[in-house]
Amino acid sequence: MPKIRLATSAAALALAAGGAALGQAAEPPPVLEQLKDPKAADVTVVGSILEPAQLAPTPERLDRLSLPEGFESSVFAENLVNPRMIAVADDGTLYVSRREVGDLLMLRDTDGDGRADRQQTVASRPDLHGVALDGDTVYIITVTDVYRTTRREDGTLEPLGEPIVDDLPTAGQHPNRTLAVGPDGMLYVSVGSTCNACNESDPRNATVMQIAPDGSSSSIFASGLRNTIGFGFEPVTGELWGMDHGIDWLGDNEQHEELNHIVKGNKYGWPYVYGDGRFNPQDDPPAGITMEEWAAESTAPVGMYVPHSAPMQMAFYTGNAFPEDYRGDAYVAMRGSWNRRPPSGYEVVRIDFEDGKPVGFEPFITGFLMEDAESPSGWGHLGRLAGLAQGPDGALYLSDDKNGVIYRIAHEGEAAAADEAGLQPTNAEGAQVGAGGEDTATAPAPGEAALAMTLLDAQGGPIDVTSPTFAEGQPIPDAHAAEHENISPPLDWADGPEGTQSYAVIVEDPDVAKEPPFVHWLIWNIPADVTDLREGVPGSPALPLPEGARQGANDQGSTGWFGMRPPVGDPPHPYHFQVFALDTRLDLPAGAGRTELLEAMQGHVLAAGEVVGTYARQAPAQ
Repeated sequence: MPKIRLATSAAALALAAGGAALGQAAEPPPVLEQLKDPKAADVTVVGSILEPAQLAPTPERLDRLSLPEGFESSVFAENLVNPRMIAVADDGTLYVSRREVGDLLMLRDTDGDGRADRQQTVASRPDLHGVALDGDTVYIITVTDVYRTTRREDGTLEPLGEPIVDDLPTAGQHPNRTLAVGPDGMLYVSVGSTCNACNESDPRNATVMQIAPDGSSSSIFASGLRNTIGFGFEPVTGELWGMDHGIDWLGDNEQHEELNHIVKGNKYGWPYVYGDGRFNPQDDPPAGITMEEWAAESTAPVGMYVPHSAPMQMAFYTGNAFPEDYRGDAYVAMRGSWNRRPPSGYEVVRIDFEDGKPVGFEPFITGFLMEDAESPSGWGHLGRLAGLAQGPDGALYLSDDKNGVIYRIAHEGEAAAADEAGLQPTNAEGAQVGAGGEDTATAPAPGEAALAMTLLDAQGGPIDVTSPTFAEGQPIPDAHAAEHENISPPLDWADGPEGTQSYAVIVEDPDVAKEPPFVHWLIWNIPADVTDLREGVPGSPALPLPEGARQGANDQGSTGWFGMRPPVGDPPHPYHFQVFALDTRLDLPAGAGRTELLEAMQGHVLAAGEVVGTYARQAPAQ
């Protein structure tokens, strides 16, 4: 099959992704051209609704499937109603979620003939979707809840009990949560957007979140990801890669599905910027932020695939049953379009990785989509593909959630071999690496943290800082905590010295166990004539009041205030509300982090002061 090399120019990307050539009509101009600079908001988009008819996967039709030489597909299980996400245990037990049924199904091949002969429901929850295994520990996710349980010897599960996380955002257009255990032992959870393109009120939507394996802490790992159902960790580097669903209704050949290198703290453009820096003409960034500023803060995709293909579960191949050239690559189930002419997707795509980096796309299994004269649309499909996972036998398992089938994809020419159990990616020195390539072996040890006030030299005397809701050294009310109302406390401070041009506020907790201090709030360019902040400042990057003020990223991964959430049972943590009088306004983009803010403030602090409050979380009543 022809390999599609990753391209960078807009023209090359459209060609590489297999999109049809754009028309040359003078009225209206092609959508691609209009979207180069849609500031006038006068864009004509021609969209399609074309749904291929569902066809039964008869042996005659399945014979039309096209795989690379030496590969074959067979039916592992059928009549499963709605099989979605797949995870396979080290002993070959396959687990598959059924969203519409609301359960997790266990499938076993007990006689070794390549077909499941034992089937049993092992967990049941409404909207159950994602499943991940970490040895005998099983993680299951619904729309709002994450459960952790244990596998028994016979493959069944211990009762789910109470969820370890029960407050993920409620669903909208994209309710299908997925999760994976990273090489650092943390959970990574994809939370899709509630809409096609909009300004989300909950900053956790359209993100990948990082959650402690016991659910005790969570943060936004990366944002601006519309719906990254399929993601995985490159097996050598441990770096995170994912395929994001493009925006609908920008045209048959807009927006391409995006392959992203997902790095902690990065933003990926949605909902305002996509592809190679194109602007979505439908929506505008929050007040005070331009499209150009949003684009400058966004990370561009590494590669693009055919628009509307709908990428689903992704699996990196770490086995040795496939030929050498196919090992270490990523494989993605493409569910297929409903709004493109001609249809796209309905296939499995291989992403060729070399030296830990993607270099091209290549169709791996095609033929699920076919022309059908009896269908009103002229097209039919043998399945809408959803789940994809590797088994210890070196085969790939692929689910079709419309015809209720799971396929087994194997290579004929080489004997299947069991994978090395518990393979842990390492760096060049042999140390374990975490998501994004960070060395978990060299993570900073708990200890006293350098607060912002100790890192910035003030030229003058201290500023008196107070809060109407708590006194120095006293508890901060629950309303300001993350698990309660999560609203910022009010602050007051005395006038800065002569020459003050602006104020900045930094709120930090130095008593966290890992990588202290934890940043709860960054806000700067508060005008010199403003010496207070009201309660409940919204999380917008740019604030209309105080005029010109901008907010940065807290360590939870969102913008603006993130409330106190120390571990249950810890002694009260101190929260340092630090105010800085500066001799300048900072030329710093909204959404910047602590490091960038401290660098920008260096040498400009005329005076500083703080008020310290405390907070401890209470164990729930028994």
